[in-house]
This record gives sequence, C-alpha cells and structure tokens, in this order.
Amino acid sequence: MASHEEEPNGNGQEGSSSSSSSSSLSSNTTTITTTSTTEPRAPLCSLPELKLRFLCPADLTEVKALCREWFPIEYPDAWYADITSSPRFYALAATLHNRIIGLLVAETKPLNKLNKEDQDILECPLRGQVEVGYILTLGVVDGHRGLGVASLLLHNYLAQLSPPANQSCSGQVSNSTSNRSLVQAVLLHVLTTNTQAIAFYQRRSFVRHTFLPYYYNIQGKPRDGFTYVRYVNGGHPPWTLLDYLQHWVRSVSGMEVCWWPMRVMAKFWSLIARSATAVMAHRLS
Repeated sequence: MASHEEEPNGNGQEGSSSSSSSSSLSSNTTTITTTSTTEPRAPLCSLPELKLRFLCPADLTEVKALCREWFPIEYPDAWYADITSSPRFYALAATLHNRIIGLLVAETKPLNKLNKEDQDILECPLRGQVEVGYILTLGVVDGHRGLGVASLLLHNYLAQLSPPANQSCSGQVSNSTSNRSLVQAVLLHVLTTNTQAIAFYQRRSFVRHTFLPYYYNIQGKPRDGFTYVRYVNGGHPPWTLLDYLQHWVRSVSGMEVCWWPMRVMAKFWSLIARSATAVMAHRLS
C-alpha cells in the first residue's frame, strides 16, 4: 500500500521494536484505500494465516525494499537498523505466509520533545507530564490494499496505548512497558495531497491540528503537510474561552444548593456562550 504518513526529511528517527513474537489477529475490515477491481474480496483479517509480529533484524532488507516502494522519502540506513533492532520503536508487521504485507512504525515521546509546532496539541496543565504516540509510517503492500490490514495495524497500536484494564481484545500485540495512561494523544504528519490517508485517519477520529507549509523535502522540492491528532486516555486539546464558559454553565446547572440564583446565572452565561458562538460563526461565514 502507498504511504499514509511520511516522516519529513531531516527529522530524527530512532529505534524500533525488537520483539519477534507473533499473534493471531482480531477482526477488522476497513482500510485506507479501495482496490480498483469491481469484484468483492474477503477481508484478510479473517484469515488465520495473517499474523502480527514485531520486526527483528532479519527483516531489514525486506522492510527497506517495502519502504522505498511505499514512501517518497529516502530514509537513512541507520533508521532501518533502528526500527528492526531497537525496542524504542513500536514496529509492528502484518505477515501472510511469512511475508510482510503491512507495517506500522511508531514511537512514544514526551510532549516537550515534539517539534515546537506540535507542542500545543494538549492542554497547558498536561504539558511535561504526559507522552504522545507518534506514528511515523503506515503502509500495506499494493496487492493487499482495501482488506483491513492498515486498520488492523492501527487498531492494535492504539489499543496497546490504553491501560491494561481497558483492553478487551485478546489478540493485541504489545511491547510497551511504560505507563500507557500517560499517553494522551496520538500524532502523525501527512502530505496535504495524500487525500486517501487523510480520509482514512479522519474516519478513525483523527482531527486536523496544524497546517505545516514546506514541512517536507521530497526529491529536493518543498511540500506542505498537516498534523493530525487523535486524543486518548482523557487527553483533549487546549480549551477556548467558549469551552470554559460552557463547562462552567454545566457545572453550575448541576448544583442544588441555592438553586434559584444559580439557575439564573447559568441562564445568563448560557446566553453569553450562545451569543459568542453566533458571533464566531458569523465571522467565519
């Protein structure tokens, strides 16, 4: 499959998962693109031969060939060595008959270690205390697109970010030993022209956060990108004044002590909040 998210040239790329254990897959039937054929095909995720496992050093040559086929960016050889040998990265492969047909590479980073333009994805009090999942690459072999492989890889990655008590899928693969509840958001970058990837992520609750002009350097030419974010484990974007007003109104409305003056004040602030919304909508139109 073609690239869904490309790492910009010049960005640091360190490590990957080194575990080589495999696991049967849970069912998931949606992926990034649809195939050109008009005949329906059964989801690959329903096949017992399809496995998930982490990359190992023996995968280096195969992974390098796939990434060069999928992505328009030239990764250095050191990056391939890292993602196939270092436990820092979550490098998950989907294999069919022992051949890699899909790959997701991600890492967990402290919020304050992200690029400056991405550090405002979370509310200010949360900064410095939480970590962010950063998806570097997600791709599937051309002949297996549209059969749920990309969705399965993404689902397993997102599921392992939640605390163990919240995990209900026995087929999940995880190499994380850190406090997963610290991860409050999942971040990725994507070319503005990669409409299939954008639609894929939007259908999976990722929201556009930032426009990044000239973020990529592909074959010597600058290309624009977007930052997309999915909030997890209670994370949320910075609140606006309107968000604070609405939260205050909801809090006040639930009070039972001195209910009459409180209800009056709640009505008053509700009117202000609606007026502010109307003004903002008028300006945007």
